[in-house]
Amino acid sequence: MQPKDLLQLSEQFGSPLYVYDADKIKSQYNRLTKAFSKVEKLRINYAMKALSNVAILQLLEGMGSGLDTVSIQEVQLGLHAGYAPERIFYTPNGVSLEEIEEVNALGVQINIDNLSILEQFGAKHPNVPVCIRINPHVMAGGNANISVGHIDSKFGISVHQLPHLVRIVENTKMNIVGIHMHTGSDILDIEVFLYAAEILFDAARHFKDLEFLDFGSGFKVPYKKDDIETDIEELGKKLSKRFNEFCTEYGRNLTLIFEPGKFLVSEAGQFLAKVNVIKQTTSTVFAGIDSGFNHLIRPMFYGSQHHIENVSNPKGKERFYSVVGYICETDTFANNRRISELKEGDILSFKNAGAYCYSMASNYNSRYRPAEVLWMGGKGHLIRAHETFEDLLKNQFPLPVQEKV
Repeated sequence: MQPKDLLQLSEQFGSPLYVYDADKIKSQYNRLTKAFSKVEKLRINYAMKALSNVAILQLLEGMGSGLDTVSIQEVQLGLHAGYAPERIFYTPNGVSLEEIEEVNALGVQINIDNLSILEQFGAKHPNVPVCIRINPHVMAGGNANISVGHIDSKFGISVHQLPHLVRIVENTKMNIVGIHMHTGSDILDIEVFLYAAEILFDAARHFKDLEFLDFGSGFKVPYKKDDIETDIEELGKKLSKRFNEFCTEYGRNLTLIFEPGKFLVSEAGQFLAKVNVIKQTTSTVFAGIDSGFNHLIRPMFYGSQHHIENVSNPKGKERFYSVVGYICETDTFANNRRISELKEGDILSFKNAGAYCYSMASNYNSRYRPAEVLWMGGKGHLIRAHETFEDLLKNQFPLPVQEKV
């Protein structure tokens, strides 16, 4: 998409606005499948928590993707979008046995990440195919909030608890069909994946009837010019070779599963916002926009950097601006960032806004959540409307009428 396209979309649909490029999503999906083409059985399960709009789910379903879900609501959205139950993988954390049983009744693949629920579920449903999530105790990820495979993480069953895990499986005679791990997000070094893979292989050797191994994801995408990213092609070459060797040793061609979210949709997304005011102080020029961390919280929550472009004046002289929102707390998107000269009414584009952006939006300050548009075939298609005042009131009820004393 060119700046003129984004400008036209902001005029057509209003701002703030999320825009997703269908071609970029498709190219990322194809890049990943090509990198692992030497693996006989490969399955990509899109981690829908990154961006859960039904239209995006349908786009990926049409390419052959499965789904990685973390809640019963995500499972239901996946089914609504047309996914067959067997193509949906459910990996919750800290949920009740009752929710897991509800999801199981829908026919999707269950992944359990703690010993207590594993034992309870196995005792009641020994014949249900179950995957086990292990914690490999590998510290990996671009931020503490997205590093989930370390020793103090709440996710997964510790590899040091494998003897206990095996006893539960033997006692309940439950049907273990897969082993899963996820070390974190924004991983730069492919050696981390290869090291963690060996831990996964060691865990897999304790179970003789596996059908798949799920390596999670965590691939890093570039957020700025010359930024480092995960070398998917190199990882594909090295991990495919090692995975195929393990399958030979195991005596069966297992399915290799990845569950990418950010890798597939992050670079496809742009967030458009209008400059409300240019405010000059003694030391700083602020550009206040018609948005805040209610729409895009990643810079404040993760310290992430999103490249910002003035699509109204893309070739103008660059000046330094601090881009801030309209929320009643500090919601700074960028400090002293070089951006083409701004004036009130200009439209800014925040890059890499496809993953964990709209899906983490809120109604804080009673602000409406923005619209979403899918750019496909050289045209913008509205896939979610702007919220209205009626949406804010939809599930609220007035104070009951009090009887007079």
